[in-house]
Amino acid sequence: MNKPRTFGELKESGYRPRGVKEELRENLRRALAAGENPFEGIHGYERTVLPSLHNAILSRHDFLLLGLRGQAKTRLLRMLINLLDPEIPAIAGSELNEDPFEPITKYGRRILAEKGDAAPLAWIPRSERYREKLATPDVTIADLIGDVDPIKAATERRSYSDEEVIHFGIVPRTNRGIFAINELPDLQPRIQVGLLNILEERDLQIRGFPIRIPLDILLVFSANPEDYTNRGNIITPLKDRISSQIVTHYPDDVKTAAKITAQEAWLEREQEPRAEIPDFFRELVEEVAFAARSSEFVDQSSGVSARMPISAIEILVSNLERRGLKHGENRVAPRLCDLPATLPAITGKVEMVYEGEQQGAEVVAKRLIGTAVKKLFDARFPAPDSGRPTQRRREELEEASDEVPPVRRSRANPAPEKIHPLYEPITLRSSVRGRTFGRHGAGSRRPDPAPEDRARGPGLQGLLYRDVEVQPREEPDELRVLSSLHAFVSS
Repeated sequence: MNKPRTFGELKESGYRPRGVKEELRENLRRALAAGENPFEGIHGYERTVLPSLHNAILSRHDFLLLGLRGQAKTRLLRMLINLLDPEIPAIAGSELNEDPFEPITKYGRRILAEKGDAAPLAWIPRSERYREKLATPDVTIADLIGDVDPIKAATERRSYSDEEVIHFGIVPRTNRGIFAINELPDLQPRIQVGLLNILEERDLQIRGFPIRIPLDILLVFSANPEDYTNRGNIITPLKDRISSQIVTHYPDDVKTAAKITAQEAWLEREQEPRAEIPDFFRELVEEVAFAARSSEFVDQSSGVSARMPISAIEILVSNLERRGLKHGENRVAPRLCDLPATLPAITGKVEMVYEGEQQGAEVVAKRLIGTAVKKLFDARFPAPDSGRPTQRRREELEEASDEVPPVRRSRANPAPEKIHPLYEPITLRSSVRGRTFGRHGAGSRRPDPAPEDRARGPGLQGLLYRDVEVQPREEPDELRVLSSLHAFVSS
């Protein structure tokens, strides 16, 4: 379909302009009604951050994302362009992407007055309607809002009060779009004051000249909590004008964190050798980050970025690649002894408290790895006397949960009813069929119990002498052996 090239053609096409906040609102409504996700690739925020973000957009609010480093704040802001129209018309040559139906500058009004319906149009893609600025101490009002250009005034023989000698900053140049400021507390207070009029009255002022330019713009911000960014803070009037504050967070569980890492890390490498990372090892790398987020040696107000496990698993794959090249292997798998190779990714992304600095970053990093290994091991291989199933057995039971009867824990029940299917007797290889396992070794005959043992009845001595029948099975399962023996003795 041919796009209108002049103002007259645009009017004939039936186009109706709308503000950027209304545009975002309508497109989000359409996406939610269709079951679409405009923030594809954001994991772990489905029940927390994303609903709050949707509410802010539906309310046509300017908003602030507040959270520690590595919580996808900037990515969320950049994905807002998915809710913009693919293209919008603007007066050709306008620095402020002016709507031809409502020109806001002297230039736009003059073009329409001179050419009328023949005024040329330019189509602005959505990618050019999002701009961002990293707040640094050297940012000035001229950078954000603009200033008078004395060279232009002298060249064109214009007065400084003439609107057309203004050099506009990045904020007005994002008119009819989205403007983001990252690390807002780093912006000097006097510069933050310059944003007050834009947020409330939606206009800007240049120096002391009586120029009012109404802007159609969505202002969004990101910031770390003030207790971490001791470099500055957000002034109270500016906080008051930001309509919504949305708090971000780290993933709540290891599986979600592993999903994020798998999405972001560079793991699929074309050259051989191929590194094959099993799921449990991916979770182990994530457990290191979780251990750091609860460690007494790590500064929790600083946070442990999601970039840490991403870098760690990339280094792990590179270490496997190096080992495979040295030994001529086509495929390599990780071992526990490969984890120390990830120390550079850990020590560089974890800030220590005083006690941690005394221990040393590398010592603390090794402890974090050890804590992660122990936690994952305990989750998959519980202690024999804990009564907890292994992770693999839990997964088997979840698949067949409808067929599993409830656990009966009463000591009054007979042994066959008390033993849960998790602890059902298992079988070993057929080569040992018919043998017994007792205090005197496999295949040995049990001696007759002493008279005093007979008098005691079926106590501990009787249990130790009890035979375990073994039936044929293709493959042994050591873990189920331990679980079955534990349940058998407990009965």
